[in-house]
Amino acid sequence: MDLKEQSYSVLVVSSSEKFNSALTEYFSVPTFTPVQTVSGISVAKRALVERAFDFVVVNSPVGEDVGIRFSIDTVTSCDSVVLFLSKTEQFDLAFEKLAEHGVFLLQKPISRPVFSIALDWLISAREGLRKNRTKTLSIEEKMNEIRLVNRAKWLLISELKMTEPTAHRYIEKQAMDRCIPRKMIAEEIIKTYG
Repeated sequence: MDLKEQSYSVLVVSSSEKFNSALTEYFSVPTFTPVQTVSGISVAKRALVERAFDFVVVNSPVGEDVGIRFSIDTVTSCDSVVLFLSKTEQFDLAFEKLAEHGVFLLQKPISRPVFSIALDWLISAREGLRKNRTKTLSIEEKMNEIRLVNRAKWLLISELKMTEPTAHRYIEKQAMDRCIPRKMIAEEIIKTYG
C-alpha cells in the first residue's frame, strides 16, 4: 500500500483547549483518522487499553513527570510512536529522560512547517515498526513450524522406531508428495501419535 493511501490513528493527550483546536488542523483526513483527544494521563491509559493508536502526542505539561513516565510506558509497551511536546525551559530535561527510549520530542511553540516535518518522521518510524513487527511474526511462525516438525519427528522415532534422518525424510517427502506444508504433515503426525 502506498504511504499516501495509508491512514494513521492518533491519540492526543492535552489539557489545553487552544492547543487541541490548533492541532486538529495539522491532522488531515484521511491520512490521520481517527484523532482522539483526551485531557489527562488516566483517560489516555484507558483509551490505549480500548484500542491501539499509531501515534500518541503528549502536550506537556500534563503532570511533567507523569507525562514523561506515560510516554516511556507507551513506547515500550504499545506499538505506538510517541511525540512529546515540551516547553523550552523543560526541553533539556525531557530530552534526557525520553530520547533513549525512542520518544520523539519537539519544543513549543511549534510552527506548521516544523510540525509537518515531525509528522513525516512519525510516519517513517511507524512504518519501520510495522515492518519489524511483520518480520518478528514471520520468525515466530518459522520457530513454531520447527517445533512442530521436531515434535512430529520424535513421535515417529518413539512410535514407529524410525531414526532421526528417516523421520525427517518421511516428513519432507510427505509434504512434497501431497504439496502441503511440513507444518500440516507434522500436525497430522502429532494428532495420530501424540
